Amino acid sequence: MSQAAPASPPTIQLLVLDRIDDARNMARYYVLTVEPTLFGDAALVREWGRIGTSCRRRIDLFAGDADSKVALSTWLNRKAKRGYVLRQAPDPK
Repeated sequence: MSQAAPASPPTIQLLVLDRIDDARNMARYYVLTVEPTLFGDAALVREWGRIGTSCRRRIDLFAGDADSKVALSTWLNRKAKRGYVLRQAPDPK
């Protein structure tokens, strides 16, 4: 009796974007994640709001992982055009 190798856990891609402009009193964030659903599909989860406040959240479902990554890329480009930049990870020093 052979045993199948355990399935590797799905990876979650997470991007955190910031748009900060002190002159306009603007401090916003936007989070994009691709997550697996319970049914084996993929979901693009978008969260946004003002830094330090509760956020809004929207979940878009896709039939495949490739479709959700295309949507993630589309939203990343759209937000970059509006002035959002990727948040830098803190140094582990």
